Amino acid sequence: MKSLLAAVPFMALVVGCSGAVRSPDVYRDDTRAALSAKDPDIRACYDDVLKSNPTAAGKVTVKFEVETEAGKIQNAAVDKANTTAPDPVSDCVTKNINGVAITPPDAKKGEGTWVYEFAPPAGPAKG
Repeated sequence: MKSLLAAVPFMALVVGCSGAVRSPDVYRDDTRAALSAKDPDIRACYDDVLKSNPTAAGKVTVKFEVETEAGKIQNAAVDKANTTAPDPVSDCVTKNINGVAITPPDAKKGEGTWVYEFAPPAGPAKG
């Protein structure tokens, strides 16, 4: 069975320069689409962590900025107060989302918080 990986988005926009801008809902959806492209990489990294720590689980909350020039996620950092997963799982997330681009770029600088939840695969049913 596959491990559980879920992402719960929270996005906030910082009002910036003028020009074409997304609504908060569109910004959230576009961010979700960009980040979901990294789910297989994050899952593979998490599966590697499970090899040495089969019970590694919890949530990873990351805060990041989305720059306006290329729409790249930058300065992704784990929100330790709202993270329960072990450090190697948190490292998987930040390593994989830094540099992800949200296209097209937005005229407003974005600030986001994203929550990933991890659980090892369920074992065989006991009967």
